[in-house]
Amino acid sequence: MNYSFSGHAFRRMAERGFSPDIIKNVIENGCVIKEYPDDKPYPSRLILGFYENRPIHIVCTYNQYDKTEYIITVYEPDTELWTEDFKSRRKK
Repeated sequence: MNYSFSGHAFRRMAERGFSPDIIKNVIENGCVIKEYPDDKPYPSRLILGFYENRPIHIVCTYNQYDKTEYIITVYEPDTELWTEDFKSRRKK
């Protein structure tokens, strides 16, 4: 599989100390916690994974025609906004 990182994703990864290999590993081994089937040009999804006990959320989309995973953004979920398992947003 090919991977393509947006400029935004690279900036966020650099800010948080995540390498492309870490992000690839999370995509391959993490779990999809939310799907966005209406996103354009391709449906996207939110993936949760961990690196050294740090939670990571990745928003990405897969283009089946060129077999490329496009990474849109990467961030550590805020414990004030997300439940303890980082799979659901807290109710306001």
